[in-house]
Amino acid sequence: MTSEHSSEAALAAHLDEAVGFTIPGRHARGRLVRLGPLLDEVLSAHAYPAPIARILSEALTLTALLGAMLKDAGGQLTVQAQTEAGIIDLLVCDYKGGELRGYVRFDKERLAEVHSLPTLFALFGKGYLAITFDQAVSGERYQGIVPLEGESLAEAAQSYFSQSEQIPSLVRLAVDDTGHIAGGILIQHLPDGEEGRERLHTRLDHPEWEHVRVLAETIKANELFDPALPLETLLWRLFHEEEEIRVLATVPLSKGCRCNFDYIRGVIARFGEEERRDMVDSDGFISVDCEFCSRAFPISASDLDA
Repeated sequence: MTSEHSSEAALAAHLDEAVGFTIPGRHARGRLVRLGPLLDEVLSAHAYPAPIARILSEALTLTALLGAMLKDAGGQLTVQAQTEAGIIDLLVCDYKGGELRGYVRFDKERLAEVHSLPTLFALFGKGYLAITFDQAVSGERYQGIVPLEGESLAEAAQSYFSQSEQIPSLVRLAVDDTGHIAGGILIQHLPDGEEGRERLHTRLDHPEWEHVRVLAETIKANELFDPALPLETLLWRLFHEEEEIRVLATVPLSKGCRCNFDYIRGVIARFGEEERRDMVDSDGFISVDCEFCSRAFPISASDLDA
């Protein structure tokens, strides 16, 4: 293997992964995430303009941060932004078993009229951020919805935790100039005796949390997306003066879409015969598009009838 290939392999080793950690002495927990090839796969399926690709990269990073915290391996985490009067009409990302997918529906003509980097409000207008947790084992679903406010998606996510969860949290998201490498950190304060519903009494100005927050805020954007910087090394830079840092198992991340012919055929088969007949095109197919992977699935009407 040449030195060039060795260098590329070393960089790839620090991409598409999530690392969890806890700081026991400060009652803090968190996740670090960095994405690379995964973003290439998701973005290449749609050829998004740069501002749209960038916000989707941030959203996928946020989804990875939240999803990697699921205790239920079969659980699913969905991040959705629905808007009114924004350039973006809908943004959806989800996480399941280490696999991420996402897409954005937007107005190309309105985006072309914006001559500078659009603000969060310009992209989304008046909107709402919804985060949904689906637990596979218990079958329970929990959803929190907050106004999509702030200067960035990271600020909107912090607002979600503050309003919906009452958990002191810090979120930072960063995307490099190419838009195809991104990183993020999520860190939260969970003091003793503040589990479950008792979190409602968590102090947002707790001195332990203030200490952790100040240290975490020293992180630089280029540190988050630098593929040459291992996440564990970054974690050590931030909190090396703490008495103990527990690093949890690394979670590998990949692009994954759960659409396939068998699944879609099964969904279509649930419709009544008359409804299916209305869906059939002139060639005798019912065509279903997957927004996530930008693929079309032509299902034969005769196959369904059989």
